Amino acid sequence: MPAFQYKAVDKSGQPARGGLEAANEVDLELRLRRMGLDLITFREIEKTASGFGAGGSVTRRDLITFCFDMEQISRSGIPILEGIRDLRDSIENPRFREILTTLTEDMEGGRILSQAMSQHPNVFDNVFVSLIRAGEQAGRLTDIFANLGTTLKWQDELASQTKQLLMYPAFVLVVVSAVMVFMLVYLVPQIVTLLKAMGVALPLQTRALIFVSGFVVNYWPFVFGIPIMLAVGAVIIVRRSQKAQYLWDYTKLHLPVVGPIMQKIIMSRFTNLFALMYQSGITILDAIKTSEDIVGNRVIADGLMRAGQQINAGESLTETFQNLGVFPPLVIRMLRVGEATGALDTALMNVTYFYNRDVKDAVDKGMAMIGPALTVFMGGMMMFILWAVLGPVYDILGKVKT
Repeated sequence: MPAFQYKAVDKSGQPARGGLEAANEVDLELRLRRMGLDLITFREIEKTASGFGAGGSVTRRDLITFCFDMEQISRSGIPILEGIRDLRDSIENPRFREILTTLTEDMEGGRILSQAMSQHPNVFDNVFVSLIRAGEQAGRLTDIFANLGTTLKWQDELASQTKQLLMYPAFVLVVVSAVMVFMLVYLVPQIVTLLKAMGVALPLQTRALIFVSGFVVNYWPFVFGIPIMLAVGAVIIVRRSQKAQYLWDYTKLHLPVVGPIMQKIIMSRFTNLFALMYQSGITILDAIKTSEDIVGNRVIADGLMRAGQQINAGESLTETFQNLGVFPPLVIRMLRVGEATGALDTALMNVTYFYNRDVKDAVDKGMAMIGPALTVFMGGMMMFILWAVLGPVYDILGKVKT
């Protein structure tokens, strides 16, 4: 279906711009009218490879609000189609409003909700669609939307914690690097000129600092250009080579301090969604297969693929997860008890609770460790530079006093 970029006005006369798929100009005008907009001008544009609009403007918070609203609609007995139509008229996000318009049209054409959502994979991912499909089949859409809303809210909090973990070290490293470059490029050469004019014998640490400063000043294109080129080249290689991506993902999991935290965050995301899918009636094999695409790490994804093969070959869930080597003994024991008692869904929710708590504790401990470590590193570098620069100056002052 062609895609159009349009300019329209709403009922209050406010201008609105956006993109929408439509069969032709008449269809575009009808779709905009359903959204409460009057078409002014339009032009046909090419779709992106990942789908028109790429779904980039639909945030996780939009989906959280959508799930909570859909839970209330389903719980109150309002037909899903009418509920989505009412939501469409009240949503401020123009991109999401366009998607809901398409959903209502697809459902009016005979598709069920999960089938309509599957046409927008950049907004409603595979897990989301699978859970909605399972809820439709089991007649539990209310519970599914409630669980999805809670899960998306937890993912939003988890993403915030991850950013918090990474932003502070990145900020400190940038500040330290900027200060060191300033001192090497501007401050050290001036001090060196003064020391040479005085004819002072320079100690080893000062000569080493002068060498580094001279190298940075004389070869700065290589000093700054080579790391940037290596970083860009590494990103390109990782994106194009599966082996490089696997190696990079393996390295991230084994970084000091950050690596174990990242592993817990990945496993927390996996167990949370795996428990939700299993509780919704999705089979273990299908849940594991879907989880391969959501963990965001090639090493863990390959482990889950092997786990699915082992379960398909007849091994139990507990034995399979134990063979992965990424679950702690407490989690394995909970799964074993769940399988033995027939309450695997309860065991999976306990695993989810365990990892949610563990991730929060790990992030708090990681922040507590990274802060002092970076402070010590920054202080050590500054002390060395000051020692190398001011040491000869103090020697001169000592000789003057005597």
